Amino acid sequence: MYCPYCQNVDTRVIDTTRDSHGGIRRRRECMSCHQRFSTLERAILATPLIVKQDGTREEFDREKLRRGIRISCAKRPVSAADIERLVGEIEVSLQKKGRAEVSSRDVGDLVIAGLKELDQIAYMRYAIVYLQLDDLHSLRQEIDKLLEGNGG
Repeated sequence: MYCPYCQNVDTRVIDTTRDSHGGIRRRRECMSCHQRFSTLERAILATPLIVKQDGTREEFDREKLRRGIRISCAKRPVSAADIERLVGEIEVSLQKKGRAEVSSRDVGDLVIAGLKELDQIAYMRYAIVYLQLDDLHSLRQEIDKLLEGNGG
């Protein structure tokens, strides 16, 4: 492992822990400049191609998913760790399907289910676009469903 400060290859592991996403975090020290830094090791599993509604295919983009969720959660009491956890859960869920391709609808369904548990306002923001709630009546129906699910 190269030291990010001096590029020396002689580093030693000080501490190893598992992170919440199934990766391994290692705290390291450079034997040359004595700077400390952390590395994250994570298995690279194949994620399926995402088939969009128009039939085009694109690679799964973790950052694009994170950005969309972050926009929905803007100015809400949702931590960056919660967003990262949701992104990780969605990615793992897609990998576990074991398919070469999944529809963008499947990804959207996972996002909307996760946001519903995480924050109902973020859920509604996402639902307006995802479920195409384009009038007040449809928006009201979705809010009523949420309220019924919470007992009132």
